Amino acid sequence: MKAIVCRSFGLPRDVTAVQTTEPPTALAADEVLIDVRHATVSHATGLLIEGKYQKTPPLPFVPGTEGVGRVLQCGSAVRHVQVGDPVVFICDWGAYAQLAKVHASTVYAVPAGLDPLRALALPISYGTAYTALHWRAALQAGDSLLVLGAGSGVGAAAVELAAQVPGVQVIACASSEDKRQAALRHGAQHAVDPQHLIEQVKAVTAGKGATLVFDPVGGDLLLQALRCTAQNGRIVIIGFASGTIPKVPMNIALVKNLTIHGFFYGQYIGWTPANERQRHAAAMQAMMAALFEMADRDAIHPDISRVYAMDQLCDALDALHSREVLGKVALQIQGDKT
Repeated sequence: MKAIVCRSFGLPRDVTAVQTTEPPTALAADEVLIDVRHATVSHATGLLIEGKYQKTPPLPFVPGTEGVGRVLQCGSAVRHVQVGDPVVFICDWGAYAQLAKVHASTVYAVPAGLDPLRALALPISYGTAYTALHWRAALQAGDSLLVLGAGSGVGAAAVELAAQVPGVQVIACASSEDKRQAALRHGAQHAVDPQHLIEQVKAVTAGKGATLVFDPVGGDLLLQALRCTAQNGRIVIIGFASGTIPKVPMNIALVKNLTIHGFFYGQYIGWTPANERQRHAAAMQAMMAALFEMADRDAIHPDISRVYAMDQLCDALDALHSREVLGKVALQIQGDKT
């Protein structure tokens, strides 16, 4: 079996290589063995390899938290998938291997007719956007939603999912004209650039500002967004793709009566010390079924924009960090498209 193995924490170019490893050990009752074909690459991938993510894997480990493939074997307690089923999955790590042993609660059967590469873009990016908008921030008709980083995988997902809610005004903020045009095609009513964020958001909301801000970026952009958030507005913090955790001026939160929600998708998929994946498994399976249904009828358009060879992980990360790609990228772990 081939896998990308991290033997010490450090920069991806220094610590990753395609190597031959032993296949996974015997399955527990609640595990599934998957023949992995593709796996996504994200900012979290680099943080895991550097040992800087919220959860630190034991060395050595195989990176990769999201993949697609076919079920090879099921543990005795697994009922919702069967041998031979095409599936997408989320794992703590281990997706960058030809065989992955995954807890069954975060394995999702891909419906017949849905391209597995489209399905691959759903679990983390669309799952994060859906749960943040609906479970945490209570998106509703009448909201003016400002999506920061709308050209990223999770930002683009937030634009599309919000556009499915009648009566929501979607304002997409993206760093390039191509990304802004893509956001407009996918349901945003307005697309603004970061350099003129405050003026443009105020203009399209008749001076009121955004009632809800979706922020996967952090840094100075969040500080700007605070100044164009409406009175009694809400902000949901998804992450810090900018690399900078901002110091929020709480006087602005006070005088505007803002609600700031921290949101960590990992709570629902077992990435916290409490490991609550089984507690949330039924709700997550239902949410994934809803996402599959929307993708199947083209209400949303999940996409892997670039696929890299297994030995091109550093190239894939460089493309993400340079913000030259729209949406998600993946590694081909083996074979042709599933």
